Amino acid sequence: MIEQEPVTFTTRQLIDQAHAREEAMAKVEGLMAQARGTAHDVDNTVEVTVDAKGKLVKLWLGPAAVNRGHERLGALVVEIAQIALREATQDSYNKVALLLGEDMTFMIEQMSGLPAPARAQDDDPGMTVEEFQRQRALRLGLDGEPQAPVAATTSRAEEDDYWETFDPASLRSDR
Repeated sequence: MIEQEPVTFTTRQLIDQAHAREEAMAKVEGLMAQARGTAHDVDNTVEVTVDAKGKLVKLWLGPAAVNRGHERLGALVVEIAQIALREATQDSYNKVALLLGEDMTFMIEQMSGLPAPARAQDDDPGMTVEEFQRQRALRLGLDGEPQAPVAATTSRAEEDDYWETFDPASLRSDR
């Protein structure tokens, strides 16, 4: 036997919820059209920006790109465009999740067959908390001593240098 839960909403509230969902879903395509992904090669000679559908938005080639040869350059542009597409896909899911919520966004991922790149099986799981703390202790020269607050162990200039080289990609998130 199926358990039944009593409906606690009025008909007007249910209709309003349906209209709100309909309006939110109508905004999804616009949000996805705004999503962008940019990637570049290690040498910064090629940079590609695409939208969430893979449409090329911007292609920048540095002067040294001509030295790669047309076949290698073409393959490199395609490879970088694929990386940019993954970033654009993630950006679109991030925007949609803010509008519709995590559960609806996950359902869209399942229906589309394109999971968010942050959920990819082959994605780098990032740094563990323990490894982060170990590297922080090494960076601050604490070597096993009790950790003091950052402000007490670093000067303002050292802290500014740290943030200039901080890589946000070292932080992991599902979104």
